[in-house]
Amino acid sequence: QVQLVESGGGLVQAGGSLRLSCAASGSIFSILVMGWYRQAPGKQRELVATITNGGNTNYADSVKGRFTASRDNAKNTVYLQMNSLKPEDTAVYYCNARSIFGGSPSWGQGTQVTVSS
Repeated sequence: QVQLVESGGGLVQAGGSLRLSCAASGSIFSILVMGWYRQAPGKQRELVATITNGGNTNYADSVKGRFTASRDNAKNTVYLQMNSLKPEDTAVYYCNARSIFGGSPSWGQGTQVTVSS
């Protein structure tokens, strides 16, 4: 089982930036496909971005051009750089990990991002 710890959330004004981090342990990081999800109050959890073990990324349409996912395999850490933040980006952001060999995904505890207008 992979343990994930997110950090970097907070309160920011619209147009500002935040960088989320997710540190992984308990597995070989290089075989993990990492993802960022978010859940706003009263809404379902939605995919924000994924980054494969090879560094390929995919983004939700709502964040394309504003968010960038990256990973540092030497530090077992994945990042989500969020720029030009909007109030609708307000949510709890979760880190997700799944092995390229299958199995159940792991989730972090989440970090709150609040964007004020």
